[in-house]
Amino acid sequence: MLINEYLQLRGTVQAEQPKQDIQSSESNSSNPAESLFAAELKSLIAAQNVAGNVYTGTPTTAEQLEIMSGVNFSRHAVERINQRNIDVYSGGKLERLSRGVELAESKGSDDALVIVDRTAFLVSVRSNKVITAVDANDMQGNVFTNIDSTVII
Repeated sequence: MLINEYLQLRGTVQAEQPKQDIQSSESNSSNPAESLFAAELKSLIAAQNVAGNVYTGTPTTAEQLEIMSGVNFSRHAVERINQRNIDVYSGGKLERLSRGVELAESKGSDDALVIVDRTAFLVSVRSNKVITAVDANDMQGNVFTNIDSTVII
């Protein structure tokens, strides 16, 4: 049931909708592993929905960004991403951001500027949290202070 939904969302299969409600089939499941599988699959479908969409100006949430990258985002960072219409979904930006944070951590960095393509993310490496995000248009004339490293991905 959930696999059909996933494939439909990806556009790879045109399956008929089953007559049984998803909620009722999960709640009647006596197998805990099946319930865990269903929950994990729902999470992956939600992430796929976020990842598969080209940025359309729809507000981004911290939860969506964390699912996609494994990095936490401050409220301020999410506000800046939305205000500046920064496209964080294309080109594997969030995965590359995560890799940049890991590189900074491996070198002992506390606060890093991670540059992915033409977007700069100011990251508290110790707390694994993006503090703010700046795109190329807003980077001109900015001075980034209180950082101990820069990672260019």
